[in-house]
Amino acid sequence: MDKKQHIAVFTTASLPWMTGTAVNPLFRAAFLSKDGERKVTLVIPWLSLKDQELVYPNNITFSSPSEQEKYVHQWLEERAGFRSCFSIRFYPGRFSRDKRSILPVGDISEIIPDEEADIAVLEEPEHLTWYHHGKRWKVKFHLVIGIIHTNYLEYVKREKNGRMKALLLKYGNSWVVGIYCHKVIRLSAATQDYPKSIICNVHGVNPKFLEIGKKKIEQQQNGKQAFTKGAYYIGKMVWSKGYEELLRLLHDHQKELAGLEVDLYGNGEDSDQVQEAAKKLELAVRVHPGRDHADPLFHDYKVFLNPSTTDVVCTTTAEALAMGKIVVCANHPSNEFFKQFPNCWTYEDSNGFVEATRRALAEEPSQLTNEQRHELSWEAATERFLKATELDQAPAKKLSKIPPKAFMSTSLNLGRSMEDASAYVHFVASGFEASRKIFGAIPGSLQPNEEQRKELGLAPS
Repeated sequence: MDKKQHIAVFTTASLPWMTGTAVNPLFRAAFLSKDGERKVTLVIPWLSLKDQELVYPNNITFSSPSEQEKYVHQWLEERAGFRSCFSIRFYPGRFSRDKRSILPVGDISEIIPDEEADIAVLEEPEHLTWYHHGKRWKVKFHLVIGIIHTNYLEYVKREKNGRMKALLLKYGNSWVVGIYCHKVIRLSAATQDYPKSIICNVHGVNPKFLEIGKKKIEQQQNGKQAFTKGAYYIGKMVWSKGYEELLRLLHDHQKELAGLEVDLYGNGEDSDQVQEAAKKLELAVRVHPGRDHADPLFHDYKVFLNPSTTDVVCTTTAEALAMGKIVVCANHPSNEFFKQFPNCWTYEDSNGFVEATRRALAEEPSQLTNEQRHELSWEAATERFLKATELDQAPAKKLSKIPPKAFMSTSLNLGRSMEDASAYVHFVASGFEASRKIFGAIPGSLQPNEEQRKELGLAPS
């Protein structure tokens, strides 16, 4: 009998879309399965060709799930440095233009057969369950762990009638996460709070960035100039991803920052507007297409400017620190984990940004210790994940005890009954096209269409 833990990692995006919810769950699956002690399946969205063309960069498209699976494994192997032993399965997804994200179609829990359903990790559980209509996650899986990646409330607040929308979304998120997850991990305090959640950064960096950082340390120790370029920023080129804050800071302090040169790298819906705004500045702010952060082009930059306050834990900040750079970022809950590193320089206000930026350009970065480098790694992130979820304990320790007193048992049963009723309300509401549409679901997303069924080998409707 197979006594290994079966962990299914469900996420909301996939390569070649270079977004955090595509990259980080991929590395999580790789490092959870690395020691061979667990059976791991990564479950990612499959998009029709039309949506692939909207989402994936550089005209990359796939004619079949197996073709994309090969691409994902190859990309990972080139960066992780070892051959991964987890499997990949696909669920039907559709791209929502207004939400700028991929939403699941149908009951995606069915992708994992009942006999394999043991532990589910829902990367962005609110996103995966807003419109879920099917088997209840807590019933199908013995343990459901939600990992909160995204500060949705901060994004929504920036929209028209944002405060009211954010209030409604806050209660909606708490509702579905409470219904469907046993445990909730928030990557930082920058997310909304959830009952019984814990804060723990369970993300690491691509090993390639640590290798780059190691070479930079060797150059510094040999007395060579390790960093020959100035300041840059990389991120999806939409205003809410830090570009609005950065360009405002540069605009408001052009005199104090005279002579500063900044390179911006990214692709996104607001690229043209960002380029126009950059041209209006007296400072030399150059806008470039997005590239892989591990590209040699970035190795010699010394300072990473990241004023974003919409991130939860910024992947590119971690990557820049791993490469040995100085990071100038806001004193914000999303950056709390990074404050332990000597090259993370935070600021309180715009004057602090100017002072930190000028000082960073004038000084040399500190050399990270082996312990600090380990803290940034996926090995350390996996250790933190297993400890936070108690999956590092023997199965016997995870068994729940029967409440010793009758009133405790009654209270527990009452709580379960209320949760069951709440789950039933969500099941009913998510089963009607009209109610789904009111709450923002993509029309026709209750079940996959025939094209996606055929591509994924699902039974005809």
